Amino acid sequence: MQAAVTVTPARIPDLLLGLATVRPVFIWGAPGIGKSSLVRNFAESLGLECVSLLGTQLAPEDLIGVPQIRDGRSVFCPPETIARDEPYCLFLDELNAATPDVQKAFYSLILDRRIGSYELPKGSIVIGAGNRATDNALARPIASALVNRLAHVHLEASAKDWLTWAGSNGIHPWIVDHLTDRPDHLWSKPPKTEEPFSTPRSWHLLSDALYSFGRDLDEETLKVLAHGTLTPAHATAFCGYVKIVRSRYGIEAIVKGDAPWPNRPQDRDLLYYLAESFRGRLVKELPASKEHMSANGRQTAYRAKSLLVQLAEISVEVAQTVIASDSDGNPVLPSWFLVEAARDMPRLVEARR
Repeated sequence: MQAAVTVTPARIPDLLLGLATVRPVFIWGAPGIGKSSLVRNFAESLGLECVSLLGTQLAPEDLIGVPQIRDGRSVFCPPETIARDEPYCLFLDELNAATPDVQKAFYSLILDRRIGSYELPKGSIVIGAGNRATDNALARPIASALVNRLAHVHLEASAKDWLTWAGSNGIHPWIVDHLTDRPDHLWSKPPKTEEPFSTPRSWHLLSDALYSFGRDLDEETLKVLAHGTLTPAHATAFCGYVKIVRSRYGIEAIVKGDAPWPNRPQDRDLLYYLAESFRGRLVKELPASKEHMSANGRQTAYRAKSLLVQLAEISVEVAQTVIASDSDGNPVLPSWFLVEAARDMPRLVEARR
């Protein structure tokens, strides 16, 4: 299902308070962005126990129960997980990953709030969640009859919301500081191949690992941890950031001329990170037009080209990332600066081709 309108995690509690208390709700979103924890926290805020059923691990009889003979008639007895006396939050996690037969078994539970003769206690709420087919996750089509029985909310990852949460939930300070500078690294689209990718959940996992290794964490182990949990480019950038924290290197020192670009082969991740920081600095400081440029602007442009030359002498590939276009092919740096960079450093243009 495609999202026409998306919401951030901060808006979910208010939406669920208005929706889930009167109708069943389905929360769509990519893997690892916190759907399950949001539902559990919402249920807790209402004083309701959250009972989770995982769609991929259910069979129809797990919902409707097994038949028993009473007074010569068969009666289906729902499992005690569902059949409760007190109101609760029934969370149908990975609902759209369930088989069609299991999805059909949910129909009456979702619409009529009952299974056989058992009816959910008054005050209970029903919330489903699942990934989208475009997330390269296990997801089956939902029949229109089931789609029409649910109110649909599309969740998107929000660096602002997550960092607010991380600051009060003990996430490792390296991760908080790094994502404050690079919020675009919080989440990346799930890849089509089997490899790690960045999500709020994977950053949380990395935080736990960093705490586990503590002060004894060495550079090689950090690389294993970062590349085992994050999108490769994000892992490289994070390792570079940590190296900056632990060393004398920093983009400010390089711009001022107090430190050179790192030139050792083992510092390549640091070089990539500094190049990204340099690019971000130029985006902020270079004027869109060269006309009426101030003396400070001209000095910044001159110093930037000089640093690009120095960087290209170490690695043309890394230097090219500074002037590269965005993912849609649109220039990020001012066109006048790109023209001058191409004129002064033609090999950078050749590399882009």
